[in-house]
Amino acid sequence: MPRFSRSITATPDDIDVLGHVNNAVWVAWIQDIAVAHWEALATPQEQQAYVWVVTRHEIDYRGNVRAGETVTGETWVPAPPRGARFNRHVRFVGADGKVRVEAVTTWALLDRAAGRLLRVPAALSDRFLEAQD
Repeated sequence: MPRFSRSITATPDDIDVLGHVNNAVWVAWIQDIAVAHWEALATPQEQQAYVWVVTRHEIDYRGNVRAGETVTGETWVPAPPRGARFNRHVRFVGADGKVRVEAVTTWALLDRAAGRLLRVPAALSDRFLEAQD
């Protein structure tokens, strides 16, 4: 199953008092990769018409990352949306192949102009699902 991915290297600003990537930074990275995936698959018109908001994060922290270490983040949408919402899976893997963080986040689609929830159009959701074949 192909997934959208990108590499991220932890900087000193990402590190907490315990010497590893701060939990809030992981949340930012989860959002960053989701937005990059959206920007890669959505048309400019869709990006102007719609905006996504997170309604839920479920995160499992499985290992630490220190400054200078690189992880590969990957994300995918395994199932069609339910109305305005769908679940996005995210995983960050270290250079050793071990999972550092896994997450399932629920995103909701808003009509940017009206600020209201909008059922995800089939043509749009199909594009994300087709990217998984």
